[in-house]
Amino acid sequence: MQLVHVSTSKQEDEWIGFPSILYVNDPFYIRNIDQEIRDIFDSKENRVFSEPKSDAIRWTLKKDGKTIGRIAAFVNGRTLGKETQPTGGCGFFDCIDNQEAANMLFDTAKAWLQLRGMEAMDGPINFGERDKFWGVLIDGFVPQNYGMLYNAPYYKDLLEGYGFQLYFKQFTYARDIRKTKDFEPRFYERAQLALDNPDLSFRHLTKKDMPMAATYFHEVYNNAWGGHSGVKSMTLEQCEKMMKKLKPVMDRRLLYFGFYKEQPISFFISIPELNQLFKHVNGKMDALGKVKFMYHKLTGSCNKALGLIFGVVPEWHGKGVEAATVVAFSKLAWGKGLPYETIEMNWCGDFNPKMMRVCEQLGSEIIKTHATYRYLFDREKPFERCPIVGAVE
Repeated sequence: MQLVHVSTSKQEDEWIGFPSILYVNDPFYIRNIDQEIRDIFDSKENRVFSEPKSDAIRWTLKKDGKTIGRIAAFVNGRTLGKETQPTGGCGFFDCIDNQEAANMLFDTAKAWLQLRGMEAMDGPINFGERDKFWGVLIDGFVPQNYGMLYNAPYYKDLLEGYGFQLYFKQFTYARDIRKTKDFEPRFYERAQLALDNPDLSFRHLTKKDMPMAATYFHEVYNNAWGGHSGVKSMTLEQCEKMMKKLKPVMDRRLLYFGFYKEQPISFFISIPELNQLFKHVNGKMDALGKVKFMYHKLTGSCNKALGLIFGVVPEWHGKGVEAATVVAFSKLAWGKGLPYETIEMNWCGDFNPKMMRVCEQLGSEIIKTHATYRYLFDREKPFERCPIVGAVE
């Protein structure tokens, strides 16, 4: 077996394309958009590269001239100093069902990280934020949602066979949004507290609202999430760029806000589940890919929504606003004209039982489980799982 450091455009194309060869006969595999994967390793596109000590590298593994595996390793300067030991990462791991081949990929990533002072390795993770390309699928082997990676069941054995230990699980929750009677009675009671308040309103954004969409999002996000559990605040400029990026794929009816006298106090932000559309373009958003994407978007190929983020500003906690936001959105979903039958939420860590409880109260259930593993280079050091970040109320 031979390792090849990815350093040319041709090698990068081969590295990006390997999973589509590995899963050519798997009906559940959906190829991610090539350019999105490419941008993660482009210092001009990925701001993580600008952080001190940040670096990334990729390899393919070949046997008899044929690619049988790939991996990336990286040091994220944003997260250094936040762990009990300097911890790097490996990700975009794909491999045939062969422990020797997998070990060679993991050994290579480990050696590279050790040279940079790392004492542990998390994987499979992204070189960037947790919201995309994070974790290995260990349960619920169905087509992946947008922003997630697909893998065969044997990956779990390859990781654990090398010595990785479970650091935390991430659950994907799903709910049939057209069901009208599966909220808990107490949930409706809390919602009614806010729905009966004449100063509160809950609605999706209209065309007239769109110039203010980024401002609304910015205000709620920074109050609800900025600085919470290590989540960084966003500038208005970042929010404007995000909304601009979402514009080609967004459905305004899925941009749902709560207002107090027209001041935004909550949001439930979703988008159409894009992989239902991207599965038709084979990773290529070139001119032909865009035509295919728009055709399937306009002809109703997407019947699933993907929940991105939910939040309520702190001064409205415990006043029924969380429940009212969801109940009001559900009434929209129960009406005619909305094509989405289900909604899925990709990322709920088992280290956050409070958020898990919220998902359960919404009448959703776990349909997929991903896992993030950690490998301590000092094999004698005691292993600790990710700490719990909140208590269940």
